[in-house]
Amino acid sequence: MSAKVYYEDDADLSLLKDKTIAILGYGSQGHAQAQNLKDSGCNVIVGQRKGSANYDLAVSHGFDPLPIAEASKAGDLVNILLPDEVQGDLYKSDIKPNMEPGNLLMCSHGFNIHFGQVIPAEGVDTALVAPKGPGHLVRSEYVKGGGVPSLIAMGDGTSEDSRKLALAYAKGIGGTRGGVIETSFAEETETDLFGEQVVLCGGVSALVKTAFEVLVEAGYQPEMAYFECMHELKLIVDLFYEGGLNYMRYSVSNTAEFGDYTRGPRIVTAETKLEMKKILEEIQGGHFAKEWLLENKVNTPTFQAVRRKERSHQIEQVGKELRGMMSWIDSKEV
Repeated sequence: MSAKVYYEDDADLSLLKDKTIAILGYGSQGHAQAQNLKDSGCNVIVGQRKGSANYDLAVSHGFDPLPIAEASKAGDLVNILLPDEVQGDLYKSDIKPNMEPGNLLMCSHGFNIHFGQVIPAEGVDTALVAPKGPGHLVRSEYVKGGGVPSLIAMGDGTSEDSRKLALAYAKGIGGTRGGVIETSFAEETETDLFGEQVVLCGGVSALVKTAFEVLVEAGYQPEMAYFECMHELKLIVDLFYEGGLNYMRYSVSNTAEFGDYTRGPRIVTAETKLEMKKILEEIQGGHFAKEWLLENKVNTPTFQAVRRKERSHQIEQVGKELRGMMSWIDSKEV
């Protein structure tokens, strides 16, 4: 691996012993990181809006949540773990006015700092510590004595002392147990958005839905289309997860492997790759960020309309019925 990777011996947790860490937002990452830091002996406070479900969750975990402004004022390290679309306004109104020179402003996704929605005050360093897994995994692995590999990045002009504090923070959440890879705000933000849009969410969703439609339109039963185009995808993804493409191909039939080699490139074509490059350019140039931020300024009409349409798609209705037949699935409905 060419990137710099930090492990347990590279971080000094004692650097945090006299520091107060403010976790702003008690959602997926917030609850995991706050609990892990607390269990690591750190002084942790939580900023979360009273009356919300996450406020009640924080209370149930032994925290006494403060308003965002108060938590920001009390913290030496302030980690913004709120949704991307609300960070900019809350930062300007509640966080920035309460930070002082010498504080360290942190995040676990660089979207708002990289795209200029969060601009640190004079004398405030910035750092990113981003676990490469959902919050429930960050928590469960820590409890088991392990840790989810994480990323770390420093903002422009960030001091060596702040870098050491960020590494100590990464150790406190269990990241150095798995390995902490050095990156930059730009690299973390742009690759994260690209992966979501082209593969993990946008690409896979469109592929599954379109393949389902092709089979149903050709006269096949929707139930068969669901099993072949969505349900069995988990089996393949699990093989990817465990051993990469080669292990998946080793595990499936020779017929499936031959179909992979000969038909896959007809689906993801040179034209598809060009479109991927366009999407990356939109991310790098800030066009996607601008589109998403403006969408939120007008109360997300396009987002909500598409969400309603997608939730009523036939594949969702068929899937709900079939999952009800499979007792081993902890079925979830939105």
